[in-house]
Amino acid sequence: MQEHELVSEHTVLSVVVGSRAYGLHTEESDVDIRGVYVPPTELFWGFDKPPSSVDGPGVERLNWEVEHFCALAIKANPTVLEVLASPLVQVSTPLGKELRALLPALLSQRAADSFRRATAQQFARASAAMASGGTPRWKQVMHVLRMLTMCERLLSTGELVLAVGAHREQLLAVKEGDVPWKDVLSWVEDLRDRTASAVLRSPLPVVPDAGAVERWLISVRRRSALGEL
Repeated sequence: MQEHELVSEHTVLSVVVGSRAYGLHTEESDVDIRGVYVPPTELFWGFDKPPSSVDGPGVERLNWEVEHFCALAIKANPTVLEVLASPLVQVSTPLGKELRALLPALLSQRAADSFRRATAQQFARASAAMASGGTPRWKQVMHVLRMLTMCERLLSTGELVLAVGAHREQLLAVKEGDVPWKDVLSWVEDLRDRTASAVLRSPLPVVPDAGAVERWLISVRRRSALGEL
């Protein structure tokens, strides 16, 4: 079975992420799609396993095999968690609904480290560009601020919300390079401090409920093998 055929026949969840889910889209924005597929269990019995991820079809689409997706989610991978929180759902089968319902079990204080790592390198590059007299990639800087804002809210409230809400105009101004670097730097440092403080009083558990996620995954494999999906 070809990779794209595997995805098209066994997708359980497909959502729009990116700027349209964040509320930062413009007329020129792409439509970024992320999906999860569940290959038949029997495809794992031979030497050749289904791929852990498949790009496409389409330039702005990425799909994860369900076990790989869950493993990344347990690590609080920001890109993966967004799939479970996006309000823009294209496809959601009964299994997709079950997967989305696992989000509370996947959210934990691990987000503090994962979001920090996801933003640190991008912001270090921007800082280096400014220090050398160059121009940073302002779109990346905007997303650093967006992710840190989302992380601080997640740790403070226990809820993963993608929409930037009242921060939209200020973030778009950063994207256009209209915000002075000193203000951007101050904003990032403030968010980092607030995130560090939020961990100390966070309603989230220290680690996710990996057991609940694993039990669900095993049930999916079993139901597939028994022809119950």
